Amino acid sequence: MSEIGSTPFSAEEIAAEGIKPEEYQEIVNRLGRHPNKAELGMFGVMWSEHCCYKNSRPLLSQFPTTGDRVLVGPGENAGVVDLGNGLRLAFKIESHNHPSAVEPFQGAATGVGGILRDIFTMGARPIAILNSLRFGNLENARTRRIFQGVVEGISHYGNCIGVPTVAGEIYFDRAYAGNPLVNAMALGLMETDEIVKSGASGIGNPVLYVGSTTGRDGMGGASFASSELTDDSMDDRPAVQVGDPFLEKSLVEACLEAFKTGAVVAAQDMGAAGLTCSTSEMADKGGVGIELDLDLIPARETGMTPYEYLLSESQERMLFVASKGREQELIDIFHRWGLHAVVAGAVIEEPVVRILYQGAIAAEVTATALADDTPIYKRELLKEPPAYAQKAATWEADDELPGCDYQGIDVQGTYKTWNEILLQLLDTPTIASKQWVYRQYDHQVQNNTILLPGGADAAVVRVRPLDAKPENCNIGVAATTDCNPRYVYLDPYEGAKAAVAEAARNLSCVGAEPLAVTDNLNFGSPEKPVGYWQLANACRGIADACREMSTPVTGGNVSLYNETLDSDGNPQPIYPTPVIGMVGLVPDIAKICGQSWQQAGDIIYLLGTDSQLITHHSPQRSSLGASEYLAAIYNTVAGKPPVVDFDLEKNVQAACRHGIRQGWIQSAHDLAEGGLAIALAEACIGNNFGADINLPVSESQRLDELLFGEVASQIVVSVNSEMTAAWEAYLQSNLTDCWMRIGTVGEAESNLNILTNDNLSLINVKIRMLSDTWSQAIESKLVP
Repeated sequence: MSEIGSTPFSAEEIAAEGIKPEEYQEIVNRLGRHPNKAELGMFGVMWSEHCCYKNSRPLLSQFPTTGDRVLVGPGENAGVVDLGNGLRLAFKIESHNHPSAVEPFQGAATGVGGILRDIFTMGARPIAILNSLRFGNLENARTRRIFQGVVEGISHYGNCIGVPTVAGEIYFDRAYAGNPLVNAMALGLMETDEIVKSGASGIGNPVLYVGSTTGRDGMGGASFASSELTDDSMDDRPAVQVGDPFLEKSLVEACLEAFKTGAVVAAQDMGAAGLTCSTSEMADKGGVGIELDLDLIPARETGMTPYEYLLSESQERMLFVASKGREQELIDIFHRWGLHAVVAGAVIEEPVVRILYQGAIAAEVTATALADDTPIYKRELLKEPPAYAQKAATWEADDELPGCDYQGIDVQGTYKTWNEILLQLLDTPTIASKQWVYRQYDHQVQNNTILLPGGADAAVVRVRPLDAKPENCNIGVAATTDCNPRYVYLDPYEGAKAAVAEAARNLSCVGAEPLAVTDNLNFGSPEKPVGYWQLANACRGIADACREMSTPVTGGNVSLYNETLDSDGNPQPIYPTPVIGMVGLVPDIAKICGQSWQQAGDIIYLLGTDSQLITHHSPQRSSLGASEYLAAIYNTVAGKPPVVDFDLEKNVQAACRHGIRQGWIQSAHDLAEGGLAIALAEACIGNNFGADINLPVSESQRLDELLFGEVASQIVVSVNSEMTAAWEAYLQSNLTDCWMRIGTVGEAESNLNILTNDNLSLINVKIRMLSDTWSQAIESKLVP
């Protein structure tokens, strides 16, 4: 081992590893000496926000994490929930934001590969991929390049490995111009009898390295993900991994085969921080140590140093602890699949990570110092909202926007009809069809996708285990990702609550019972008072909402320091974006529905409000504050986001699920960006049926608020006309006054016709015009 302790590192060398001066002193205190280069790198990646959550861990502790269906909660590679009938679902979401900003294709592709490894490391076969994406405005050439590269990377990896990409969400806003968000979520069905955990055990058990070779790609990726993006970051391509989906397909099969032998004691994916993370976390969770010899690691490059081996994030690699004497059995499995598999170390009694190289000790650190006993920062919370939020909260539509009449509104000197505004909103990329994206994804591979992308508020996938017992053949799982970042920016607490409520609402709109959450917390710097205020209040909102909805958090990912320097050199954070990934149970896949009208003559209802609430100020009345209408039409971000009434929310969702399972409801679509008019337009577009709508209007009602205002807890449903008596009797008993009959599904290729209660026309547009505008919006903006 090289002489240690004689020469401390310079301030520049310490900062280059993402370590603060006081953290370096703590490292010296713990070691009783100065670290060497390899050890400094190990602490740098393991003490990064990406790995140890040093700013967010105190906030995450308030999340509810247990429930009747939770089998594995936070702390493992993925959460696992019980679907009943012996079926168990693993699921997780993670970010690959900074790599995707630097190298969009590989950044996004390896994000997909990494989340899939989290799933099959548990012993589950991946069955679906989702994503949650944020980009700047498509008018910007760099944004277009990043957007196209990310989509290509996602489709490449998912299509090649043979896992369907079934759902997702995409927002476009200048707040993400320099720092896109690429969050990938995956689901998997457990194939092994026992859930595979990551804690090492059994002194003397061999440690196996399996999968691909190790190179210099992805060097320091965890530290890279835990710092702001600068101009220098764009040249940091070694921090971006390179993936091979065909090799990972072999790795999936080899791992599942190996797990079924019972010879694998523990398994850990080599993702962020590579060998450093896998050895230290496995050792720490098991209360043991691991000794690893780098000379035995299959390498794809020559002359690699211990620092490079330990910080490489080369893809498609795993670390196993095997039962002693059965290692060759596992090695043979991986060799049959054309993969590397070697005994590279052993479990030791001393609770350290000991790294050998060329016959000497290259690094030796207590495992818990790397994996658990890490710096934790409990920062002071602002006593009141920051100035921008206080100012936004005082915004009122009647004070700031011109008055409107039945024909339209004067927008910055140009009179626009409600028809024109509806079409303009449908042309907005955040609202517009994402078919340009999902048509590049193979969403039907494995032949289990029931509801296709774009056709429903959530994806539904048939759960078809290998044994295919008859009682399991009709069970499905629904999944969604959700977050309105504008809501969270204006009010982090209420915005985060709304994200959880909407995710559950989207599941209920396809007939699924919400079960559990995996979250991806994308924020700016927590070291700045405003950034920490946003993070802390959003976490509180998620915690409260998950308790209300009985959807515990089983794990997730924290991605902080999502900031870029503006032209003046000042860091500009993204909108706070706590993405909620939620899964739900579909007891019978024959009893689900999508968002589009199914037949002319069906009766249309609005759940979550009535004629009194819709025309008078109340939490159930839509508002223009924080709305897409306000941002897209007036270029204004202000006001308050909708406030969730959880008693109403749960009742509305329960009514929707019950109506679907009874066969009454033919379609269901929640009110989100763009409000009621957009929800109705989207329901028309899917199958090209029109709609005749009649809405109550009071004298004081703003018509733009009625049409395009946004609100929580409302769902538009259509019901077979022969079933309305039973449906309305149920509503009267279970939803009392919080529902309205608002219209009828029209003939195919007709119009969306929205009238007031005194038969004055507000909107009358041909469905073909709505469809053409909505479907062509994104693709048309990709042409320079």
